Amino acid sequence: MSNHLKIVETKMLAEKIFLVRLKSETIAKSAVPGQFINIKCCDGLDAFLRRPISILRTDPYEGTFDFVFMVKGKGTDILSRLKCDDFIDCMGPLGKGFTLPVKGEKVWVVGGGIGIFPLFFLLERSTDVQKTSFLGFRAKDSIVLQNEFERVSDKVIITTDDGSYGIHGLVTKPFLERLEREKPDKVYTCGPMPMIKSIAEICIERGIFCEVSMEQRMGCGIGACLVCACKVKHGDDFEYEHVCKDGPVFPAERLIF
Repeated sequence: MSNHLKIVETKMLAEKIFLVRLKSETIAKSAVPGQFINIKCCDGLDAFLRRPISILRTDPYEGTFDFVFMVKGKGTDILSRLKCDDFIDCMGPLGKGFTLPVKGEKVWVVGGGIGIFPLFFLLERSTDVQKTSFLGFRAKDSIVLQNEFERVSDKVIITTDDGSYGIHGLVTKPFLERLEREKPDKVYTCGPMPMIKSIAEICIERGIFCEVSMEQRMGCGIGACLVCACKVKHGDDFEYEHVCKDGPVFPAERLIF
């Protein structure tokens, strides 16, 4: 499942945020929204664990796919320095993806920071539905892919923590305000834990279908280790499942935050 894939494009989208396009006929044709790849950043012990990164979009005709990441440590810093024609050791596509909406449904996605990326793939693949994107960022200079989201959405609502662009405050604010006026058929969310917990609880309380893409540090990416275990409901009790194998997408009502 591990392959050395060739980089065909790299681009800096904002400070410390990079887009990489890789050549892979297999991943381009088989990946579904919500799935991820597990990347080995380098040989040796500098960044030993692979990094799980969501698939942003695929192009089955060109045989390529894109992913976006933020530089957070040694491994992602190494990734950011790679150039076109370099190769990346990549496993994928991995995990379970989103449940795609059906024709005519009203779909809302709620993303925070780097959590917006798997939601883009979902929107691009969702056809004949009404789509609204709620995207939250730290500040104006951290906003990425606005034009792309506007292309695949009927409406895009952007918030910033510092009020430097769009609505001032958390992304849950306009989500709740709009929920007072209308009700979506499906909600999908990914981002910081307090945000997804809030969105999930609101949807459960109101009986709205909601799926959550969990962001978790992983080891193997295939369910063999216990690094990415998360707590889920199991009847009247609970159990632990692997975000990499049983997720990263879970029904909101199954998660124990």
